[in-house]
Order: sequence, then C-alpha cells, then structure tokens
Amino acid sequence: MPVRIACSNVVVSHRPAKGKKLNDRMTVATALQAVAASGDDRYGILLQRGTLEIGFYAPQAVDPQTPHDRDEVYVIHSGSGTFVLGDDTQPFEAGDVLFVAAGTTHRFQDFSDDFGTWVVFTGPPA
Repeated sequence: MPVRIACSNVVVSHRPAKGKKLNDRMTVATALQAVAASGDDRYGILLQRGTLEIGFYAPQAVDPQTPHDRDEVYVIHSGSGTFVLGDDTQPFEAGDVLFVAAGTTHRFQDFSDDFGTWVVFTGPPA
C-alpha cells in the first residue's frame, strides 16, 4: 500500500548551479523554468548530487512515465487526482507525500490541469 503523509510546503537549500549562490532556494518558479527548459515540458532537474536528484514534474493530460531504477518521493505541490502504485490506487492532493520503491510501476491519472509535484530520487540504482 502506498505511503501517504501530509506536508504543507518544502524549502530546500542546494548546491549552486552556474551563476547561483549556495543559499539560493528552489522555488516553484525556478522549478517551472527547469521544466520549460528540459525539452520534454514535463520534468526539470534542479539538483543532482551523488545519488540525490531533486526535480519538478508537471505532466499535461497524460503521465507517460515508466518504473525508475531508484527510490523516489513525490511532494505534491498543486492539483489533485489519482495515484496508481502497482495494483493500488488512491486519491492525492496538494500537500501529500508519496513514496515509490525502485522498479515499481506507478503513474498519476485523472489529475487536474494545475498538477505539479516535487520529485526526489535517492539511493543507488536497483
């Protein structure tokens, strides 16, 4: 069964990108800029350090993702819908935290137009 934890907001300090300072914050505005610059208009990476990756995911209409080779945590920023994890489904909304173990089939479906989520990948590839 999926893990669901309520969460109000996220502030993360990170390693600086070119032209940034170490104490710059990752904001939704910078996350959406990363998504727009990504080339696929769904997922933008804001930080990669060791086995940690922080990004922002904002699919439009359909979530085409396939299982990943690392554990992942979603912190839902906005929107609502249904989360499918293996054979289980559950509703999600802004503020929820969802965990997905490496290699597990998952996707968001029937989500609102304003859906966007922070994504944290961690750990070595499975």
